[in-house]
Amino acid sequence: MQTEAKHCILIGVAGGTGSGKTTVAHRILDRVGTENIAYVPHDAYYKSLDHLSPEEREVYNFDHPDALETSLMVEHLKKLRNYQPVDIPVYDFKTHTRTGEKLRVTPAPIILVEGILIFAEPDLRNLFDVKLFIDTAPDIRLIRRLRRDVQERGRTFESVIQQYLRTVRPMHLEFAEPSKRYADVIIPEGGYNEVAMEMVAARIRGLLAERAPSS
Repeated sequence: MQTEAKHCILIGVAGGTGSGKTTVAHRILDRVGTENIAYVPHDAYYKSLDHLSPEEREVYNFDHPDALETSLMVEHLKKLRNYQPVDIPVYDFKTHTRTGEKLRVTPAPIILVEGILIFAEPDLRNLFDVKLFIDTAPDIRLIRRLRRDVQERGRTFESVIQQYLRTVRPMHLEFAEPSKRYADVIIPEGGYNEVAMEMVAARIRGLLAERAPSS
């Protein structure tokens, strides 16, 4: 006779902008198996700015915890942890608004959460069974952010630099960098650190084996 499966394992991947969080998340997905993981990005929970003018949206502080609807993410993660599906928002980074569409996330043994500020919020941080922080040099992070925002989000070079100096860097120093102290594991170089990635993947596979229902 099989016993009831245990709660899902919640894993958080945090780090500054451009640190390589998404790369790490995808490396974990590749090594552990997408069938075992439900992926939830904190970026999906940005508050919609459709009530603001385009000019106001351009100077909005997206790097403060108040820019995200973290309470909704906490609600969704608690449901996923209890094997209930959720519909997460779909955010348009070019218009800074939610599209109105929803993305269905179905439960899996591993819930993988990625975001800059996920360890800065106590209600969110306390949900995680494993906390990983990606530690990457500031100049590398800035270059990656420049490339992403210009190529993928339609931003100008100058607007990315202005935002970095106005809000990204100050908020990183105030919220993201201090949250590193809550991490269980700090990974230099992110997904390019092969030794660290294999150790993390092995640990996750071990947790899966431990929490599998016994017969």
